[in-house]
Amino acid sequence: MGHLFYGTSTESIQIPDRLLSHLKVVATTKLRRSESFTVTWAHIDGAPGRSTLWLQPAIPLRFVFDSAEPESLNATALKNMADMANSSAGLVIDLTAEIPAAEIASRPAPARTAAPVRRRPLSVAA
Repeated sequence: MGHLFYGTSTESIQIPDRLLSHLKVVATTKLRRSESFTVTWAHIDGAPGRSTLWLQPAIPLRFVFDSAEPESLNATALKNMADMANSSAGLVIDLTAEIPAAEIASRPAPARTAAPVRRRPLSVAA
């Protein structure tokens, strides 16, 4: 279980490492562009309700992961999360949902055909 520290609070928000890895990519991408957004989640620790954070570049964020190894990222999940973050409703995360592992090995690499490079001979002016 990872931890998200928001602002100057010493209390953290517990988020599974895999989900936190995806959230980190979406958040840092948006904040690097100076784009603010909200993140909302339902409480799972027995407390009723939900919480929402307003993320913007001036508010400090710290991501702490239990695992020393980085999680593999799922491109589809990242795109869906980025699309939500760009919406007026903001990014809504489910702390209990599993993000599927990336299927890198099962996807064939896109074929690349490069046009031949034509070079003109150098000419020396007399």
